[in-house]
Amino acid sequence: MNLLRFLLFPVALLYGVLVFFRNLLYDLGILPVKEFEVGIIVIGNLSVGGTGKSPMTEYLIRLLKDKFPIATLSRGYKRRTTGFLLADKNSTSHQVGDEPLQFKKKFPELIVAVDENRKDGIKKLLSQFPELKVALLDDAFQHRRVKPGLSILLADYNKMFYDDFLLPVGSLREWASGKKRADIIIATKCPANLSPVEKRIVQKKISPDPHQQVLFSHIQYGNLVPVFPQLSSSSNEEMKTSSVILLTGISNPQPLQDYLKDKVGNIIPMHYPDHHEYTFVEATKVAETFNGIASQNKIIITTEKDAMRLDKPGLVEILHTLPMYYIPIEITFDEKEKSEFNQLINDYVFRTNQKHRGVH
Repeated sequence: MNLLRFLLFPVALLYGVLVFFRNLLYDLGILPVKEFEVGIIVIGNLSVGGTGKSPMTEYLIRLLKDKFPIATLSRGYKRRTTGFLLADKNSTSHQVGDEPLQFKKKFPELIVAVDENRKDGIKKLLSQFPELKVALLDDAFQHRRVKPGLSILLADYNKMFYDDFLLPVGSLREWASGKKRADIIIATKCPANLSPVEKRIVQKKISPDPHQQVLFSHIQYGNLVPVFPQLSSSSNEEMKTSSVILLTGISNPQPLQDYLKDKVGNIIPMHYPDHHEYTFVEATKVAETFNGIASQNKIIITTEKDAMRLDKPGLVEILHTLPMYYIPIEITFDEKEKSEFNQLINDYVFRTNQKHRGVH
């Protein structure tokens, strides 16, 4: 592996040079950046893989949805459609992507849109919903064509960007110095009992600019939710003696597997790549693996994003009779940081709203 990294190092440097000049052209104003008279909150990261963008977007939705007309805008990664599309109750992951579908199912009244061109997407949202006050741009930190009003940069505590390197040697999409564009930097997936000393060490390594706020969040797991409606909901306490098939198509299933270790009797992992589109053959394999477990007390656990991709014709017919559940996750902060973060978001949205009222 070290030899491969060494051989790929020139490729990473070339990639880094291209990314550097692209960002420089935007910073100098040579490439145009569009500014909108609406609150634009960008949620993103510097690396590929999961840093908790979807749970953060959901956190912001909960915080703002009862105060302002808001919308989410994503590219709809791995969808089979193109251009601007609004999600509705009949949408599928093939049409809008798994994460936007998850937002729409969880918050039915929310405006959920997808467009690979965020600038065009915002224009179309504003033309159809002129009352819109806030657009949440999921996974858009590198989308420089739109000027954000507030940028939230997420970094996995277990693989911080200051210890990483550019693709393909590491997992960074751009140089770590890209952090300078963020207003708020959040270390995600932290241990729940992270000490003040450990926080100070991370903050020192991040070396934030004076205007940047550094916060720390951790994952909070919910109770089991049935993937298919004929199943009843279940408490996580019921997992203790179960044999569990852990079915995941996410970038890093390890935190979920670690969480389940002391809660189940036996874990049978079935891991696939991030945003994996399950096939008939794979669904059949899941059913066969489940039926091959000798224990009578057995269930299948997956993630909420995977549940969006499993609930489709061809797979439902195979899986709907199996006890399959997903575990919803939320991000949370300690009380002091939660209050601080909420205040930062609310202040920005109120300030933007008042400014644009004055303009008109």
